[in-house]
Amino acid sequence: MNAMTQTELHTLSNSHLDALEEETIFILREVAAAFERPTLLFSGGKDSLVMLKCAEKAFGAGRIPYPLLMIDTGHNFKEVTDFRDSRAKELGAELIVRSVEDSMKRGTVRLAHPGESRNVHQSVTLLEAIEEFGFDALIGGARRDEEKARAKERIFSHRDSFGQWQPKAQRPELWTLFNTRLQPGEHFRVFPISNWTELDVWQYIARENIALPSIYYTHKREVVDRRGLLVPVTELTPPKDGEKVEIRDVRFRTVGDITCTCPVESDAATPEQIVIETLAADVSERGATRMDDKTSEASMEKRKKDGYF
Repeated sequence: MNAMTQTELHTLSNSHLDALEEETIFILREVAAAFERPTLLFSGGKDSLVMLKCAEKAFGAGRIPYPLLMIDTGHNFKEVTDFRDSRAKELGAELIVRSVEDSMKRGTVRLAHPGESRNVHQSVTLLEAIEEFGFDALIGGARRDEEKARAKERIFSHRDSFGQWQPKAQRPELWTLFNTRLQPGEHFRVFPISNWTELDVWQYIARENIALPSIYYTHKREVVDRRGLLVPVTELTPPKDGEKVEIRDVRFRTVGDITCTCPVESDAATPEQIVIETLAADVSERGATRMDDKTSEASMEKRKKDGYF
C-alpha cells in the first residue's frame, strides 16, 4: 500500500463495529430463546465465520446451542470445505452436511444438462434438510448491501409451509421487536448481520483476527475474461473456444459454487489491504463475482421465493 492508503487505514474508524456486534449477539441469543430447533448456516465463508465469532461471544467457546448446517453442491472450493470442517472441529460444534448430489440420487433434483450449475438447486436440498431435522429457524449470513432482493429482507424473515418468501407479507420489526410466531410447517430465516456492509465485515475480521480460507487473499490462478468476469479455469469451468487463459493475481470477494463464482484481480494479502480495496469498490461483491446473479434482474428474488437462502 502507498502512503495515502496507509493514512486512510489509520484514520478509518471502526468504533461502529461494537454496535453491530452487540446487535448480532442480541439476535443470536433471541433465536436461541425463541425457537425449539434452530440451526446456523455455515459455509466456511467470511460472513458465516464472522457470525460464528459473534456466536462464540454470545454463548462462550464450545457452547453454541445449535448445530451448524451446510448445503453442499458437490462443486465447492476444496479450500473452503476443508476450512469449514477444521473450524467446526476446533469449536466442537455439531456440523450437518447435506448434499445436492443426494437430492439428485433421490430424484428430487434433476439437472437440465450435466454442466448445469447446481447452485440454484440448493433450495431443494435445504428444504429437505429442514423437513428432516424439523428446523424452525435458520440463521444465515446474508447482508442487505449484497443485492437488491436482500435489501428488502427483514432480519426475521418468515417463510411459509412451502419454504417460500413472500416479500409483501413480511412482518414489521419496530423497536427491534420480533414477531416469532409460527404455524405448523412454517419457519424463519434469521439474518443477524443484515445491517453490516462488506467493509464492516473486513474491518471486523481485521479487528478480531478471524482466520479465513486462503482463497480470500491474493493468489495466482488461471482465469479467462468472460463478459467482464474473471472465470476460474477448472474441470467444471473449462475455457471456451477462442478464450485466452491467463494467470493472474486474484482473490475471491465471496465464495460459493465453482460454476458461478468468480475472483477479482487483487494483490491484497491481508484484511487491512482488503479494507483499502473495499473502500474503492463501486460494485457489490455479488455484482462483481457471481455469474448466477447476472442471468436476469430478478434472479435472486425468484430464487428466494423458491426457498433459497
